[in-house]
Amino acid sequence: MGKHYDLEYKDYVSKLVVEEGRKASDLARELEVSYKTLSGWVAAYRKKNQGGQPKENYITPSELEILKKQHEKELQQLREENEILKKAMHIFTKNQA
Repeated sequence: MGKHYDLEYKDYVSKLVVEEGRKASDLARELEVSYKTLSGWVAAYRKKNQGGQPKENYITPSELEILKKQHEKELQQLREENEILKKAMHIFTKNQA
């Protein structure tokens, strides 16, 4: 009897092939899933997401890396703004005394 995979897993693996450009044959070997099975998942994924962007709640490793870089940039900007505000507050309170 074959293994059963949930839809989320199938969609995630299919997304790696369709949107990340991973080779289906390599991924099938890596995940120990038959190529034919994985190809069926990819075909179903493509058919399901023909009309536009998929609605998954999970992200691929490259998407995660992009988000991480964006968040690091935003964090650095906020830290710089915070330092400026601290200096301004120090100058204004020093002149008050």
